[in-house]
This record gives sequence, C-alpha cells and structure tokens, in this order.
Amino acid sequence: MSASSSSADMPDIPILHVCLTCRRGGPAMDRPPGAQLYDRLLALTDAEKVQDPALIPAAEIRGVECLASCDRGCIAAIAMKGRWTWLMGHLGPEKAEDILTYARLYAASKKGTVMPSRRPAALSDMVLGRVPACLYEREDEQS
Repeated sequence: MSASSSSADMPDIPILHVCLTCRRGGPAMDRPPGAQLYDRLLALTDAEKVQDPALIPAAEIRGVECLASCDRGCIAAIAMKGRWTWLMGHLGPEKAEDILTYARLYAASKKGTVMPSRRPAALSDMVLGRVPACLYEREDEQS
C-alpha cells in the first residue's frame, strides 16, 4: 500500500499517521528517523502486497509534518472509525514490523484497545495518549 492509494477503494482499515519530521532528539538531517519509519512501513506494506495480493493491509500509512511530541519521537497516531485513536511514541524504523502487528490487533479489536499484554514487547512504552472515537464521528457528520 503506497501513500498515494485512494482510501475510497480500501477496506475499512486503520489509518496510521506517521510524523515525518521526528528527529528523536537528534540534529536536523535530510531524512530524519520519522521519515525513515514512514519509509520502512511503506516498504513492508508494499512487500506484503506483492507476496499476497489478497492480504488486507495492516493500515493505510500517511505521513504528517508534526504530531507535536518531539521529545518522545518517533511519533505516530492510529485511528479508525468507531475506535479510540492512540498517540504512540518512542518508535523508530526498527519497530516497523511490530507497529504493523499492533495495527492488525487494533483493527481486530472492538473499540480500538489492545491490552499491553497483547502488544509486541517492543511497544510496551508506546502509549502517550488516546482520543475518544466520538470526535471522529462528529467530524464525519459535519462533512
């Protein structure tokens, strides 16, 4: 699944927003760790699609400029209609496979909650906050 895919032709899957500017506290660079995480997630989802064209993607990967948690980068947020939205931190390209595993667990959950005991161990400290699903429903109603 590439970032240019239309969500109109996609099944109901989570959207994973990845901060492209996250530097993990490091100096400015051409391709910061947040952008590297984004690239790795896209590469993994694209490889899965090549391996099994019928496989539903773990998430639609979208890059964003800043999620305003710079001291806890890399940052991502996962959202899906009718489920909690989670702000996740302490991520990096080395955790991309675990993030996609988490996205599948999130999508399979009833309300968007994946208990810590079910998350990949590398993501034990990832939760920074959550937003109620009702905020997205109201946004949809106003469209």
